[in-house]
Amino acid sequence: MKLFYSPGACSLAPHIILRETGTPFTLVKVDLGQHKTPEGGSYYELNPKGQVPLLALDDGRTLSEGPVIAQYIAEQAGKHDLLPPVGDFARYKVMEWQNYITSELHKSFSPLFDSRIDAATKALFIEELGKKYAWINSRLEGQAYLTGDTMTVADPYLFAVTGWAPQLGVDLSQLANVQAFLGRMTERDSVKAALEAEGLAKAA
Repeated sequence: MKLFYSPGACSLAPHIILRETGTPFTLVKVDLGQHKTPEGGSYYELNPKGQVPLLALDDGRTLSEGPVIAQYIAEQAGKHDLLPPVGDFARYKVMEWQNYITSELHKSFSPLFDSRIDAATKALFIEELGKKYAWINSRLEGQAYLTGDTMTVADPYLFAVTGWAPQLGVDLSQLANVQAFLGRMTERDSVKAALEAEGLAKAA
């Protein structure tokens, strides 16, 4: 399979999960500015949304949306530590986090990348993100990862989007549990390998 990605984008999350599960894959970098593949083709032909990540299977089928790709990878690999099986309440706690990250964090960061949005409006998003991360910081008290002491598919997603905070003016430096979580994630072999492959190792 192939994972279409852009360095440091939310595609970093499924990239980490692919490495965590030992799933064979090829990494394909997309120029999101031009929406071009490395061969110069139009990325829109592969994904009409024009966004990453995109997972292309060997049989030609594709799957988009990071949390869904993460679920697919974990289930195909049979990794119940990353995503517990259907019927296990722990599974729905992981999915609860996935939904929170995608709707409350990911989408709150998005306006901060948009040059058309004025500074005052961005300040409101930064303030709201600060409140959300303060809550996350409280949830991480006494545990290594979002749902306990085992990493699940939700943790690489939180790691990926939180990596945008410094460049966008979201100061999380005083949130000790969040900082400890980020440090813990960067020590994982799968994360180190993904950051290196995306050219982000120094930034980590």
